[in-house]
Amino acid sequence: MTDIEPFYGWRKYYISNQDVNSPFYGTFYSNLQNNQLMSYSINPDWRSINSETLFCEILFSDYINGFCIIEIFGEWNDALNNDIMYLKSIVLDKLTKSGINKFILICENVFQYHGGDVDYYEELEDDLNQGWIVLMNLPQFLYQEFKRVGNDQYLNYGQSFEVLNWRTFKPFKLYLEINDKMRFLLN
Repeated sequence: MTDIEPFYGWRKYYISNQDVNSPFYGTFYSNLQNNQLMSYSINPDWRSINSETLFCEILFSDYINGFCIIEIFGEWNDALNNDIMYLKSIVLDKLTKSGINKFILICENVFQYHGGDVDYYEELEDDLNQGWIVLMNLPQFLYQEFKRVGNDQYLNYGQSFEVLNWRTFKPFKLYLEINDKMRFLLN
């Protein structure tokens, strides 16, 4: 698990702990930090959101165009841990107050999803003010669980949001590609 680390290729454009609008502003990475996911040690560069099972890293934020790209790691467990509450209250709320209303959550390292209440998803949709959340590269076996719980009305995911070569893009190019797909879906 320590081999899975957040994408570093955009650090020349953005570093979350140097962004005053980031919930991680002023925090530091430390190899002495011991992040745990279940009983496994994980790479210390993943940011804790006070969940036992879900971590993230903000890869890029653009306050002018109102979008943010966040990489998600772990088990998304709304049933036991209410992970959406942590993600919303610790990360997304701070960013939406700073003008972000479009989120690309890169989910290829989400290993499991356990659904719960949709209250936080409904509240988040209201907070986004005509924005959206895309779960990019969500493992296909998780689609049905998101749909079963009813989160598919608040979150956008599926084959059209699989961008396997996203690491070769610059952040704005990735945003444009996802935004074009969202514009098509919303019209």
